[in-house]
Amino acid sequence: EILSLAIESTWITLSYAVAGVGLAIVIAFFLGVLASGIFFNEGRSGVLIKSIFRGILGFLRAIHELVWAWLFVASFGLTPYAAIFALALPFGGILGRIFADMLADVPKEPIQALKSTGASKWQLLLYGYFPIVKTGMLSYTMYRFECGVRSSAIMSFVGLGGLGYQIQLSLNDLHYNEVWTFIFFLIAVVVLIDWWSSHLRSK
Repeated sequence: EILSLAIESTWITLSYAVAGVGLAIVIAFFLGVLASGIFFNEGRSGVLIKSIFRGILGFLRAIHELVWAWLFVASFGLTPYAAIFALALPFGGILGRIFADMLADVPKEPIQALKSTGASKWQLLLYGYFPIVKTGMLSYTMYRFECGVRSSAIMSFVGLGGLGYQIQLSLNDLHYNEVWTFIFFLIAVVVLIDWWSSHLRSK
């Protein structure tokens, strides 16, 4: 019975993490590209727009996901949306800042070579910037996904279900053997994600 409950709770935790980090990647990509400044001129207006988007990313990541979880639980109740948005916003801010810095640090020579052929800004992004930074972006995204699984388990303590919620119930009942069962499942998930990340990077 406990193993069946652990499998179900692991699935819930993974579902929150996949949905939350997936939404975070979408947020991070668009805000990160805009915050990098590669679409804007280097004049005063370009610097201002870049600063605005960096400020948005700073706001998103300044609030911890557990605090976001409490806010969304108060707004939506104990629904999956609370967990997903609580993960998506801070992780989107963190990933977006990393993506922005990676794009901004791309060497200018390949980009200038593409510009000389008449490439548009989107073509510069897809064929100039993105091929250079995609390995680093993938690596850091997989790391944040691993963090998302742990955060998803922690947010379960708010009452959103998952491994953290079961750990809390078992601790309250002083059933420490059940606590260790749920912890072992969480460790196994993190180890599998780390293996999957290494496998993707090697390709």
